[in-house]
Formats: sequence, structure tokens, C-alpha cells
Amino acid sequence: MSRAPEPHAPESDDPDDILIASDNLNSRYPWRDPAKQVPYGRVLLIAAKLKWSPAAVVSRLGALGYADIQRSDGPLPAVVEPDDVPLITGVDRRFGAHPVDVDTTVSLRQIVESAALADCAPAEAARRMTALGYQVGTGARPLPETANSRDVVLIRKDRRGGWFEWGDDVPTGHVLEVAQELSCSPRFAAERLIALGLRLPYTPEPGDERLLNYADTPGGGWISRWGSAPVAHILTVARETGRSHADLLARLRELGTQPPDGNVPDTPEADDFVILSENLDGRAPWLPKNNVVGLQVRHILRAARVTGRSPASIAGRLTALGHWLHDNANLPATADEADIALLDTVTRSYLDDVHLENVLRSASLTGRSPADVAARLTALGYRLPDEVEYPDVRPGVRTG
Repeated sequence: MSRAPEPHAPESDDPDDILIASDNLNSRYPWRDPAKQVPYGRVLLIAAKLKWSPAAVVSRLGALGYADIQRSDGPLPAVVEPDDVPLITGVDRRFGAHPVDVDTTVSLRQIVESAALADCAPAEAARRMTALGYQVGTGARPLPETANSRDVVLIRKDRRGGWFEWGDDVPTGHVLEVAQELSCSPRFAAERLIALGLRLPYTPEPGDERLLNYADTPGGGWISRWGSAPVAHILTVARETGRSHADLLARLRELGTQPPDGNVPDTPEADDFVILSENLDGRAPWLPKNNVVGLQVRHILRAARVTGRSPASIAGRLTALGHWLHDNANLPATADEADIALLDTVTRSYLDDVHLENVLRSASLTGRSPADVAARLTALGYRLPDEVEYPDVRPGVRTG
């Protein structure tokens, strides 16, 4: 039984004709319907594949029965290079690969993605597409002359397929989000977005780099959309730059960050940098604000010994700077090294019960009796079960 002829199969056996007639330009079925218009971009793609001039492609299409051929407003380009293929091929492939429509303005996404595929600058991609007969709306400013593969992520609105277009307004939150995703400076992201023809509600400034970066803090880095600057970081930038706290806070709001994690004082005290630093040396890493259990008493006691101030004074100043002390915490009148050594062994917070095994561990690490440890932790405000009797025997001191 003979097979039915394939619809629109080419009559010619010439390999070039077979490629031209194949709908996917792969020399295989399905075949292009001669009654359908041949897109302009398809002419260019055929020219690139066969290394023909577009004029020769148009002539051959006509000889093969393809009479309706889309044209651009200008003359056909003299030549189409294989490197032009990513520029001509549409990047939106939800319904399969199609050439870029010459009757519409080339999208920003098309320029950016095809430039990344061709490993060229967006400006070069735009110039080449214009030379190929396309309309490119680059906006008021010239596109970047440097290639950067991160451009594709920069102009993506979200993971659901939204993209910014020429002249769109970009919210500040997007700048911070995409900078975090790309592990790059928010200032770089902002300047690159502007260079790509988009608009921001602020003008990037050189000082933004330092203001938005606290990478010298472990776990820190560029401030994210939902992040905030530590108070000590703001004080540090003010000291380094001579800018007022009010100016820095206003700029952080303009850049889209959350309010600082504490209260920025109008006039810093001499000890503020010391008591706000985790290592009590006046430098980052800065003391993080704990919104669950509050300040660690051992930090207060250490700060008191370093500064010569009372624990109550240290706690009061840290509270004024936005930190807080748990209601259960009882501060001693003076900072004792023995209390600091004991608190270094405590792994429970003021929200937790301190169990027998916790007391025995602290006793072992400090050389104090379990009864002494339990009594002192109770005096400092920790919760210990009433029914437990702790031995009054001092264990041998162990480490670890």
C-alpha cells in the first residue's frame, strides 16, 4: 500500500530547496505551506544557513511557489552571518521557535538575551538588528557597549515570565532583589538598568556603595530589600564620610531598604562603637539585634568591664540604641569575671528551662559545684525546676 504524499512536499530534490521548504529549516517534514506568508526573519535565517544573500533567498522562494514574502521598510541586507542567527530568532519560545517579527519594535528582552547568546554588547546587537532591517527602540540614551550576561536577570521582573521593556519604571525593591540574586552591588545593578534604557526613582551615587555594604560583618553583605542596616554601620559610615545620620537614613529610605535595626542617636557617645561591636573592639562584626530573646547578659558584663561602666549603664545605652533586655534577666550590680565565665557555658536562653544536664555541663566546665551553678543562674534570672536537688560537690574541670 503506497503512502499518501506529504502535504506541501517540495518537488525539487535539491538539498537547498528541501531545507527552504521545511517548516523548521531542518530539511524534514513538516513542509511550509506556499499559501502562507514567509516571515522576513525566515528569509534572513535561510540566508544565514545557506550562506546566500537575502535577495537570492527571496528569488528562490518565488521560484518554489512562495509568492507572499514579508519585507522590511528598507532594502534587504547584503549578507547575513551565522552569528546573526541568535539576533533573528525570537527569545519567547512558549509556542516554539519563530523569527523576530519585523513589523514590531524589537523588545528589550530580545536585545539583551540575543546579545548574551551572541556574546556581544547590547549596543552591538541593536546596531546589527537595525542593519538587518529591524526597528529597535533603545530610548533616549545609548545602550551599553560592554557585554554582560547578567543583563538577562536584571530586566526580568519575576520568575513568572514578566520582563521590563524600553523606558519602564523599575521599583527600588527590584534593584535590591536582583543585586542579591546576582551577588553584585546594588549600585552596579541600578546603573546597568539605567544604561539599558530603564528608569529608576533615584539617581545612583558613589556613596551608595559604602552605605549599602556591610560585608565586613559575618553573614552580612549587601543590604537586601527586606534587610536593614545595623545602627553601628550607619554610625561608621557617618564617621567615615562626614555625612549626617539624617542624610544617611534618608538615602537608605530612598534606596528601598527597611528602617535600621535600632535607634540611630543624634549624638553618638564615646563608647557606642565598643558596646555595639561583638568583639568589643569598636569594629565589625556588629552586635545583631535579637528580636526573640534580647541581649545576652554576658555581652553586657564584658562591655562593662571593657568600658569601666556598670552593667545597668551598658544595658541602658544598648536599649537606647534599639536593643532590649529580656524581662527575666537580672543584671548584677558589677561585672564579675566568674559570671562571664559561667554565662559562656550556658546554651539556654531566658525563654528556656535550664535542665539538670545543662547545670552539670556548666559545673564541669567552670569547676563550680552544681548547687553553686544553679543558685547563680537563678540569681541571674534563668528558670530552673524547683524539684531538682543539685549536689554541692565541685567536679573536676574539663574543657570542650
